[in-house]
Amino acid sequence: MATFLYKLGRLAFRRRHFVALIWVALLTLAGVGAASAPAAGSTSFSIPGTEAQKAFDLLDQRFPGSSSDGATARVVFKAPAGEKMTDKLNKATVKKTVKELEGGSEVVSVADPYKANTVSKDGTVAYSSVKYEVSGTELKDSSRAALEAAAQQARDAGLTVDVGGDALQAGAEAGGAGEAIGLAIAAVVLVITLGSLVAAGLPLLTAIIGVGIGVSTITALAKTLDLGDTTSTLALMIGLAVGIDYALFIVSRYRGELAEGRDREEAVGRAAGTAGSAVVFAGLTVVIALAGLSVVGVPMLTKMGLAAAGTVVVSVLIALTMIPAMLGYAGRRVRAAGEKRRPHAHATRQDKPGLGARWASFVVRRPAAVLLLGVVGLGTIALPATQLELGLPDDGSQPTSTTQRRAYDLLSEGFGAGFNGPLMIVVDAKDSDAPKAAATKVTDEIKGLKDVVTVTPAAFNKAGDTATITVIPDSKPSSVQTEDLVHAIRDQGADVKADTGARVLVTGTTAMNIDFSQKLNDALVPYLALVVGLAFLLLIAVFRSVLVPLKAALGFLLSVLAALGAVVAVFQWGWLGGLLGVEQTGPIMSMMPIFMVGVVFGLAMDYEVFLVTRMREAYVHGETPGQAVVTGFRHSSRVVAAAAIIMMSVFSGFITSSESMIKMIGFGLAIAVFFDAFIVRMAIVPAVLALLGKRAWWLPKWLDRALPNVDVEGEGLRALSDRNAGKDAGQDDEDRELVRA
Repeated sequence: MATFLYKLGRLAFRRRHFVALIWVALLTLAGVGAASAPAAGSTSFSIPGTEAQKAFDLLDQRFPGSSSDGATARVVFKAPAGEKMTDKLNKATVKKTVKELEGGSEVVSVADPYKANTVSKDGTVAYSSVKYEVSGTELKDSSRAALEAAAQQARDAGLTVDVGGDALQAGAEAGGAGEAIGLAIAAVVLVITLGSLVAAGLPLLTAIIGVGIGVSTITALAKTLDLGDTTSTLALMIGLAVGIDYALFIVSRYRGELAEGRDREEAVGRAAGTAGSAVVFAGLTVVIALAGLSVVGVPMLTKMGLAAAGTVVVSVLIALTMIPAMLGYAGRRVRAAGEKRRPHAHATRQDKPGLGARWASFVVRRPAAVLLLGVVGLGTIALPATQLELGLPDDGSQPTSTTQRRAYDLLSEGFGAGFNGPLMIVVDAKDSDAPKAAATKVTDEIKGLKDVVTVTPAAFNKAGDTATITVIPDSKPSSVQTEDLVHAIRDQGADVKADTGARVLVTGTTAMNIDFSQKLNDALVPYLALVVGLAFLLLIAVFRSVLVPLKAALGFLLSVLAALGAVVAVFQWGWLGGLLGVEQTGPIMSMMPIFMVGVVFGLAMDYEVFLVTRMREAYVHGETPGQAVVTGFRHSSRVVAAAAIIMMSVFSGFITSSESMIKMIGFGLAIAVFFDAFIVRMAIVPAVLALLGKRAWWLPKWLDRALPNVDVEGEGLRALSDRNAGKDAGQDDEDRELVRA
């Protein structure tokens, strides 16, 4: 591996014009494809195998044209103080608003509050339900504008009006100014780490090109492959993260090789052969983690994972080829490590150990204390994770400044908290001898359950073989009580089927969210086993060790659990919520744990590979295990710390988002990178290696013979470099002879 990448790096350095032309052509081709591709709209959301999804599919069959998955909006009206919604003027305003809404091009139906009996008992609050023929993400901007305009006219007439439901949902909002600050911090860290604006610009430039190719390709194929906006967002986030990391490690190794006195082409080759080998295997771990999202069984997550994995592959290829080419263009503007401080003192550049080497020396002297402190500290932070509650955000988790949250609160005030999360019961009586009797039995059974406020009469389809029943819980949609009610109705459905032959299914947005959370929760352990298991086998080949990969996997689990504990403490319990702008506590987004595992695992293995391969390299070249730890830190700790700070800065930018989900993801990823890079990789890893000594690099002989020799340490580069030096010397002799002749 190292020999091949060494040759590839030198080739890219010499043929820099050709390499740059290829990547610019690919970027242009992807950009043209994205610009000319038809608008993708929205990706379809389905959860195959769940009861809620089966019910939706059944409704589409038995109630054709009903748009069971269409967007909904609730226009909530509140009368001025001292008035009621049944007053003549207020009633006229509401009816005018309903009439305007009925004229929408994508509107299926609009319910009149006075005919549908959706006025609160005290008469102060009323609402109108609007049903659309397409999903919320597919709704045209003109339909949303018409909805907001109708609400504004009612406000102008003196009513308090807010709009809830998924009809107003928009694309995920990024961090805005916070994200820009994060990128600015990342640029400053690159300048400090690499010593010049030119060297710092290379990782940013190549990462942007890689992300541009990846995201443009996704955009070009979005319509064909049914990819949504979230797919591009994930690819952008991950591609930018690993693209900067990989380029940073190769450029840093290149500067180190220059400092050893090698010429620029040889330094590029050795950087590509050593750091480039680590890039390949680190990239493979990220690809495994992202592609592994397929085991969840949710098509949307599968597509997101595979698309992001493709962007990572592009980032790896760019780091291995375009970085050497760009270094060729940069020439002397990228200096050797330490040259600015001591231009003529390369031989003494390591006389005074840096902070990383001093810290490693301390850990090697006190490994047990450092290990105990690190494990106990992270374990304590992880304790809140034992109280983790999963769910999906609804309008109740929105900031109070949004109309969706205000509508949610008005409905809770007028009709009760459970009114925001109605359950739809589907009675499939096709195989029943008495469909109406079966539906009546279901209604009676549900009325006898706890936490039920209202049960509407059954509404049958034209064929008379399928009915729908709406159930209003007493608790809010994201509560444990509502989840228990869904399970209780499903348990009752088994008895109904045994007695009448009718099948009972529970669906609706609330039930779909519960099923989605359960599916992700069930998939978490298999996903962890697959991702960690495959990466474990890969790292055995990289490190030629059994204990080092095992330590890497256990350290990752510890950092992820600690990060989940911090997320629970902030977003579920409300600790430091005011400082981070958390306005509403509640269940943790169901995608958060598995998403965090995938992203953080890839980045954690990046840091593990780059840090420990330098230790392995020093050990293979004859140093003692303790010396190898210090040497690895001297060469890699600074750049690993810089990479971690860059990632934390980028992820922290999302904390400033007004969207609770985006804020949670940004905080979770930033704190996870901090725990993994600075506590696990910088403290626990060297402590464990110091305690294990030579046993850390133990590998059974039979396994050593079976594994391929990937040569990440670059052992094969010495002989190749000597041969190249001999060829260059021979070529110089020939040139001198030609001059004499």
